[in-house]
Amino acid sequence: MLLAVLFANSDGNILIERFHGVPAEERLHWRSFLIKLGAENLKGAKNEELFVASHKSVYIVYTMLGDICIYVVGKDEYDELALAEAIFAITSCVKDVCGKPPSERLFLDKYGKICLSLDEIVWQVETS
Repeated sequence: MLLAVLFANSDGNILIERFHGVPAEERLHWRSFLIKLGAENLKGAKNEELFVASHKSVYIVYTMLGDICIYVVGKDEYDELALAEAIFAITSCVKDVCGKPPSERLFLDKYGKICLSLDEIVWQVETS
């Protein structure tokens, strides 16, 4: 099951989040955990270099794309390999929408198209 997709800026502010099957009371924990994880590991990361972690029997794959941090969280059949494929689709989509790896400004300028594309990707992943 794909549990979450989050986009954040380099300061840790969440730009987009999508949770699936995560109770509202657990979302704050996940937000802060993912932002802390990225702050510790993504400094100096290359564009689209994948990082993998696990926490409480779930898998996390995350990366930097331009100035944006992207996190994908899954469990069960959505192991690190499946999440790597999902994050590849997400990063490809964002690059297509923005025309290049985005700055925060460009990402926010294209926010609507990114949200529509993200919903389509997540819907396709969930129904596969």
